[in-house]
Amino acid sequence: MGMKNGSKIGMVGVGRMGANMARRLADQGFPITQVYDVRREAAADLARELKAHAAENLAEVTAGADLVLTVVSDDQAMRDIFTPEHLLAGATGKIFINFATVSPQVHLEVEKAAQRAGAVAIEACMASSITQAREGTLYLILAGDSGAVEKAGPVLAALSKARRYVGETGRAAQVKALVNMVMNINTAGLAEGLALGDALGLNLETLREIFAQTGANSRVLETDGADMQAREHDCYFSAAHAAKDSGIAVALARETGVRVPLAEATLAQYRLMIEKGLGELDKSGVAELTFKGRGSGK
Repeated sequence: MGMKNGSKIGMVGVGRMGANMARRLADQGFPITQVYDVRREAAADLARELKAHAAENLAEVTAGADLVLTVVSDDQAMRDIFTPEHLLAGATGKIFINFATVSPQVHLEVEKAAQRAGAVAIEACMASSITQAREGTLYLILAGDSGAVEKAGPVLAALSKARRYVGETGRAAQVKALVNMVMNINTAGLAEGLALGDALGLNLETLREIFAQTGANSRVLETDGADMQAREHDCYFSAAHAAKDSGIAVALARETGVRVPLAEATLAQYRLMIEKGLGELDKSGVAELTFKGRGSGK
């Protein structure tokens, strides 16, 4: 039996992604009761918009919701919120759905902490953008307690166009790290191809058309190719996020003893962007490191 639209929902982390997910659920008739963010202003604004309560603390979110969705920035943020004095206070019977891209290990730690508190935590990794969150067309990679995944089904369905369950806790984070590792390699590779074409004086529109019809085609060519050429790096997926996710994948490769020289080179490129102060550009901004005459992308 899935959770009905009457299930009260709490949102922790209402940056662009979390806020759009909350708006989408509200549109679909789910009561958003509690909103929390470390940036109090962001939580207050969204709470006003959705007629929800801007929670003073995390325990209040859990108390006022049946289902708590979290979209936080990194491993440390996850560890900080899932403690007995914060989200896990009075958490018996509650379901936590964690959407952030964090390391598989942290999902396992959170699952155990939730179990000790009589609650369940599941993974719902998002392989999608901010606009898809608003439209309810996310692609979700799910893992953890299959009963809880089923119970949360209506909420997950309202947020996504497709969902794939990949097994026990930690598996979704592994899959997501690999998705982004390959995407980031493709992005950095495309930037080098276009930069070299540009340096040779080739027409880049023509080059991109030829790439699209040949083995050089990729999803990234479609999303980022023109942006690299036009130097339009409005952020859909930041270079800083790319560095974080490639970093998770490279760490997994080291743990398993698999050689990933391309992933390592790509990680170095995204880390260089952060060093140069370009970390908040879209991942397409990696072209600023490759095109001749762009320097640090000023």
